[in-house]
Amino acid sequence: MNTHPATKPVPPSALPEDDAGQWLEAACLGGMLPPAIEWELNAAAAAYGDDERAEQHLQRAYLLAPEHPAVHIGLYRFYFYKNRLREALAVGERCLAKAARDNGLPFAWQAVSPQLADFSSYAALPRFYLFTLKACAYLNMRLGNLNVGEAMLAKLIELDPLDRLNGSVLRDVLQRMGLDDEE
Repeated sequence: MNTHPATKPVPPSALPEDDAGQWLEAACLGGMLPPAIEWELNAAAAAYGDDERAEQHLQRAYLLAPEHPAVHIGLYRFYFYKNRLREALAVGERCLAKAARDNGLPFAWQAVSPQLADFSSYAALPRFYLFTLKACAYLNMRLGNLNVGEAMLAKLIELDPLDRLNGSVLRDVLQRMGLDDEE
């Protein structure tokens, strides 16, 4: 039987410093998790069929490490795959704010320009920002917030002109909305 490790909040200063995005890269994949957080995320995965219990574990992980990318990703995926899109969007918006902070970008995504970060590289920090922006655009579109979703998508395409994140696929879907299959 699993026993829960001692849990106390992990201050952001106790998490490893980001060395050119390497920490974020590992953290997004669940690396470098303090044991209590790892336990909560594993317990949430094991309880996935029990929405209430899984969500409680994810919320505890968030309370313990509100700045850890793996916690945000776990919450986002849970809400997304449970089709709780409003909650997934709220997590996505928190991630976007965190990614903006981590990249030294303006909080308002509308004010971000290609000159403010090297979005053309595969560096973890700018890539995390772009993936999060894409997720928020998609969720806004799914929730019927088409103007916001379209504007976020346009910003993604501006920041990723080589289309490495396939923003053009979402743009094409948005452009085909409302058209008959025969058109």
